[in-house]
Amino acid sequence: MKERAKVAVLISGRGSNMAALVYAAKADDCSYEIVLVASNDPAAPGLKLAQAEGIDTFAHPHKGLKRLEHDQIIHEAVTSAGAEYIALAGYMRILSDDFVSRWNDHMLNIHPSLLPKYKGLDTYQRALDAGDTHAGCSVHLVTPELDDGPVLAQTAVAILPNDTASILADRVLIAEHQLYPATLAKYVSRQEDPDWILDQVRTRALALEETHERPSFGTPGWRVGSEKTGKYFAYFSRRHFGETGTSIFVKTSGLDEQGALLDADPDLYFSPKFYGKSGWIAIRLDTGRTDWEHVTDSLRKSWRMVAPKRLTRFMDIADDF
Repeated sequence: MKERAKVAVLISGRGSNMAALVYAAKADDCSYEIVLVASNDPAAPGLKLAQAEGIDTFAHPHKGLKRLEHDQIIHEAVTSAGAEYIALAGYMRILSDDFVSRWNDHMLNIHPSLLPKYKGLDTYQRALDAGDTHAGCSVHLVTPELDDGPVLAQTAVAILPNDTASILADRVLIAEHQLYPATLAKYVSRQEDPDWILDQVRTRALALEETHERPSFGTPGWRVGSEKTGKYFAYFSRRHFGETGTSIFVKTSGLDEQGALLDADPDLYFSPKFYGKSGWIAIRLDTGRTDWEHVTDSLRKSWRMVAPKRLTRFMDIADDF
């Protein structure tokens, strides 16, 4: 089994969503583990539950501290626990932009509405007052603007004729307890999902000048130049060409560079069976630890090797300086 992603959960109260995350993590095939439950309230009931489940806890009151000061204390506790992700579960603090930026794309929250509807508080009553047929919950990435980050998943919950805000809240909470663990598990393991990996490669390849995608032997490939005369500079492999795993193929300057890369990091690079004799190198993308800056650099380097001179001329001049 692959190593699980380490998650810290921040709470301010009873932590029912935290409990749902904790119990889901007990499954053998869960992709994450809870390494810390932290709170801005030392009396938060959820801390006792976490302790009873054998999870490390941390609490520090925010009263008397500036927002940045308290956020730094929480940040240090989370990083000391080895957490790679943060899950907010009823954490009733507005986080500073500095804290949010530190955990960019690594901090999730669950909100009791079908975002972008009803950001903030009183979501159930607002849905009832609007005459909505459904309420619900959303898991989203945390950004500096409140409840405005990209939505990862949602569950709609039907509103019944005699619902009150309290009754509706109880039913939405059931949906939250199912949605949050499933979404978190999927998100922290996304770097092993071939479809997600392909999207990352495609975005980076098509960001290069005058590139287009054209399948080759049943797998995506990217070319630079015109549709008629363009040349391939990268291929995506998902167990294609007799290979295992998920990878991209990019050009090297020749067999010497290819050999040097293979010797330097055989766990990252391999010689593709179909293209290896031409000096291409395969970079593994399914380890869960992909350095996407390195992938971007490798794509650009490969692109420059086959791009028309009119596209690379100014780059060459800049390099001379």
